Amino acid sequence: MWVRRVIELTGWEPLGISVDWAAIEGELGVPLPADYKELYEAFGGGVFSDSVYFLGRDEGVSFDFLTQWRVSLSVDQDSKLGDVSAVEPYAIYSPGGKGLVEWGSTEWADEYFWLIDAERPGEYPVLARAHGVGGWHRYDMSTAEFLYRVLADADFPPFGIAQYALDPTFEPGSGDGE
Repeated sequence: MWVRRVIELTGWEPLGISVDWAAIEGELGVPLPADYKELYEAFGGGVFSDSVYFLGRDEGVSFDFLTQWRVSLSVDQDSKLGDVSAVEPYAIYSPGGKGLVEWGSTEWADEYFWLIDAERPGEYPVLARAHGVGGWHRYDMSTAEFLYRVLADADFPPFGIAQYALDPTFEPGSGDGE
């Protein structure tokens, strides 16, 4: 339902991307949210409303979900940087553990993650933080519902962008939709 709402809001024609979910989820060690997979297959990676970045598939790597996760995990686990994490008080998800996996962000440095716990597959609360607006916000809703509310609900503080009257569009990343 929420994926369909995002598609209708943006007027997007779903791409129908073929994805080897077994390989992606095998690397992560957990299944991904079903609605995220639908969004990924419909949109790939790219930018909603000229400001909300969605990580999916992008041969140019800018919007590539797995590439971004691998880089974040590498940095988070780099012992030269000490025990500091860019996602304090959390850590980046490591296979078999518990932590954050980023799936989106904005041009204003807002960040959208799932809190994934390998011991609790199927539970994917959205954790988000807005640049300069306090700490983490937890949303017990699907990825697609969160994305829809960001794009369409002006009363979704601090993340709703509808208040800025941006056109609800989608622009694919460099490797998608061409």
